Amino acid sequence: MTENKNAKTAEKTLAEEVTNDFLARQAERRFLERGWQLNMNFVSGNQYCDIDASGELFEEDKKYYWQTRRVFNHIAPTVDMRCSKLGRIRPALTVRAASDEEKDRHSASLASAILNSVFGDGDVDGVITDATVWSETCGTAFYKVVWDGFAGSAVGKTQDGRKLRQGDVKVSAVSPFEIYPFVLSEEKLANQPSIIHAKAVPVQEIYSMYGVKLAGRDIEEFSLAPFSAASHSFSSRPEVKAVRHGYELVIERYSRPCDDLPEGRLTVVAGGELLYDGPLPYVNGEGGERTYPFIKQTSLQLAGSFFGASVVDRLIPLQRAYNAVKNRKHEFLNRISMGTVAVEDGSVDVDEFIEDGLTPGKVVVYRQGSKPPEMLSFGSLPAGFNEEEQNILTEFAKVSGTGELSDNADGYAGVTSATGLQLIIEQDEARLENSYHQIKRAVKLIGRQILRLYRQFASDVRLLKFAGANNVLNLYYFKGSDISSDDVVLETESESNLTPAQRRAAVYEILDRGLFSDESGKLSSASKNKILELLGYKGFASSRDLGELNRARAGEENLAMKCGEAEVKSYDDHETHIAEHTAFLLTEKLTADTETRICAHIDMHRRLLNENKEADNG
Repeated sequence: MTENKNAKTAEKTLAEEVTNDFLARQAERRFLERGWQLNMNFVSGNQYCDIDASGELFEEDKKYYWQTRRVFNHIAPTVDMRCSKLGRIRPALTVRAASDEEKDRHSASLASAILNSVFGDGDVDGVITDATVWSETCGTAFYKVVWDGFAGSAVGKTQDGRKLRQGDVKVSAVSPFEIYPFVLSEEKLANQPSIIHAKAVPVQEIYSMYGVKLAGRDIEEFSLAPFSAASHSFSSRPEVKAVRHGYELVIERYSRPCDDLPEGRLTVVAGGELLYDGPLPYVNGEGGERTYPFIKQTSLQLAGSFFGASVVDRLIPLQRAYNAVKNRKHEFLNRISMGTVAVEDGSVDVDEFIEDGLTPGKVVVYRQGSKPPEMLSFGSLPAGFNEEEQNILTEFAKVSGTGELSDNADGYAGVTSATGLQLIIEQDEARLENSYHQIKRAVKLIGRQILRLYRQFASDVRLLKFAGANNVLNLYYFKGSDISSDDVVLETESESNLTPAQRRAAVYEILDRGLFSDESGKLSSASKNKILELLGYKGFASSRDLGELNRARAGEENLAMKCGEAEVKSYDDHETHIAEHTAFLLTEKLTADTETRICAHIDMHRRLLNENKEADNG
């Protein structure tokens, strides 16, 4: 009884310690969160707010009641344009074989197929899009790669009728509001001693995962604090509040492996209750180490800061200036068009003038002997308004890196060569290169963690379906132990950030130079299919590459002959098979029996090849 009481006390103490740690980190980065909320307000169009000295958002008041305060939002389309350009980056992943052995090459091909399957079935492209919106708005986004035991194919049922599933990898985008590092000045996520992931979760889901019943409460979406309607009014807190009802705050603290904790530590707390405490669950690091299941993606890196910067931070001063210029310009035009009337004191009924103004055809009655009302002249619109407006728009394009060639046509009037225009376009694209690199790096790390999770959890045999070469449906039965390599690299054709028009132009240029042609100057079926795919007409690529099919069959025979015989078919391309089997002999470390089988198999191909040649000559 005493032991149970001590254990409960220890759990309560640990839960309080983790909760207090979270609250301390939350208070430390409060100003950063307000900056992110300010950015979100400006993107959504609420642009007359700011952060006061206490670190809270407030609504700016008009200086005069008659002032115009319209919003001319250029930040939202700028973010849309950046996200659209960054959306071109969806690198196709491939896995580099651990060695030249046929087994490792087969394993690398299997790992590549697994990645393609997970990216397609798990909508990882959509997850990358969501994370990019967060990183472009707030400066930083995160990916969380975990093993979901409730996903995958059904393999049975429990006693209460629920389906048992194989489990599968789940990749999700995580906003920066949910991630709390140990040190704000440490740039690399892997160097953080600990990371807290705090999120609002429905109490029903908490009970399903951990078996703990909690009452639930109202929690704010971004601040992750208990919601109090009395303390939030639009005048003092202009940001839009997203409140979740019946939720509880789940705090996951991940501690990095160290001498005292060789497998790290994961502690999960919610509602003051300890839900889980144990080693880090995933073997997802280099060399079989356990590490954080998070991957960081920044828009603009900052030296000495864990969180990155957003282009919105740089655009807010320009947006304020643009709104001011446009509104003052409209006020001036209103004065010119509607007019300002000067009247002598006591000469007319002022109340009538205030209510109706000088309507066309109005009969003005004024006191005899007094000066009649007159319209004050303000001249024409000063040229400085238009000049400043254009200057700010030019700065928008320069700061954001989204300037279009058509927007600055006057500045490039002297450039007439195609090469010169192409250099200008490349200079504009170079401003986004750092953001491109961040997405590519994140995608590679996602791929590596996916393979490591399959290696750890996919203990049972699984069926993998994917479209292989020539769009042939391939079926793989595999286990996690079959994945011997997780060296994920980007395919060459996906490295360039080309628009469809630029890609087609590049393909036509390569085609004109004859680089797709074989030794005889002709295009093979494989080359034609690849060209149609690059041009965006993959549906027209119907012919099959017999050479590739024969090489794939020869590879299967190589693996089969490690354990037994492989039959030689009369319809085989014997020259291709001989070359593949010979390469297998030269690169693999084989037993004497296996070498003898393969040599006999090659001799059979040679005999059939010679017989075919004699038949053709006869």
